[in-house]
Amino acid sequence: MSASEGLLDGVLHRLIRTGELGVIWPDGRTSRYGPGGEPSARLRIADSATARAILLNPALRFGEAYMDAKLTPVDCSIYQVLDVLLASMGSGAAHPLAAVLDRGSFWLRRLLQWNTPHQARRHVAHHYDLNGRLYALFLDRDRQYSCGYFPRGDETIEQAQAAKKRHIAAKLCLDRPELSVLDIGCGWGGLALHLAREHGALVLGITLSSEQLQVARDRALAEGLDQRVRFELLDYRAVGESFDRVVSVGMFEHVGIPNYETFFRTVGQRLRPDGVGLVHAIGRSEGPEETNAWLRKYIFPGGYSPALSEVLGPLERSGLKLCDLEILRLHYAETLRHWRRRFAANRDAIASLYDERLCRMFEFYLAGSELAFRRQGHMVWQAQLAHQFDAVPLARDYITDADRATSPQSTGV
Repeated sequence: MSASEGLLDGVLHRLIRTGELGVIWPDGRTSRYGPGGEPSARLRIADSATARAILLNPALRFGEAYMDAKLTPVDCSIYQVLDVLLASMGSGAAHPLAAVLDRGSFWLRRLLQWNTPHQARRHVAHHYDLNGRLYALFLDRDRQYSCGYFPRGDETIEQAQAAKKRHIAAKLCLDRPELSVLDIGCGWGGLALHLAREHGALVLGITLSSEQLQVARDRALAEGLDQRVRFELLDYRAVGESFDRVVSVGMFEHVGIPNYETFFRTVGQRLRPDGVGLVHAIGRSEGPEETNAWLRKYIFPGGYSPALSEVLGPLERSGLKLCDLEILRLHYAETLRHWRRRFAANRDAIASLYDERLCRMFEFYLAGSELAFRRQGHMVWQAQLAHQFDAVPLARDYITDADRATSPQSTGV
């Protein structure tokens, strides 16, 4: 056993406090860590160089080792391997060097999340300008790439994403047709088209992804909604119009801490005096931290999911009023479970679009993200905003009433 393997062995003995992890070392020797029971998993490390890389920078190198097939699950999946690790970290265990690296990243995070308009465009292209067929193979038919809504918990991904759109529409109080709506970070256009089709809204959807823009425009034209919905390649800071409603779903995670005040001030400027806004984003319930190094490099450069304590100050200083705040617990874990299984079912088709390394990258991303919601306190928050407290009804029963009135059961769909 090399020196780095010996040190990693010692770290794992201290780290695994829940379940059991088996490791097959490069020389074929097998070690077991943890008290036993579930969760359990086993992995193989290909060589000493991989062990050394994981030892020195686990947050980045562990995922890279999986992508490069230098770390291989044995008779299990990467989800099960990560479950053992994150379950132990949830009990308070930590890699000593990782803790030092994380503290360094924490203090650098404002620089890493500066996200000027030019940087924001480049960061979005990194993940969202991939081949559109890739996303079609694991998302729902509407390509909703954000947390679904599971009122019962047993919904299909199609039902959950439809319920999410209804839930957001209810909070936007779309009580009459022809209301103008700004959709910041419109993705492939699903929510904007829903608001136009089901509520008669006039929508401007903006994105920084040229791939998403083209798909959204094609969809609007195909549905005959191009006179009610328009899509533009535009940064939220460059919008000059005013709107009755402003909505942003799954985009705030790309804003960056230094820009929170600018974001909420912009929403306030774009929202008419009697208007209603809704921001839907991933958050963390355990206080401010930093973005995982692997996720920052390979999936969402410049991205960060904030603690609410980091959001509320900039929101208050913007002059907007918080009318409603809902925490969606485990809804994203269930969404990601569906995506992960659909990705596995279509893995061969996805590999034909790109390669094995990209498949492993997405497997690691989907598994780790799901477990962040199950094991690490991540959640989704929806903040309803307005300039005036009387812009929305006094009691929030109207949200549930609208959900029910537009559900498939009530409409006969």
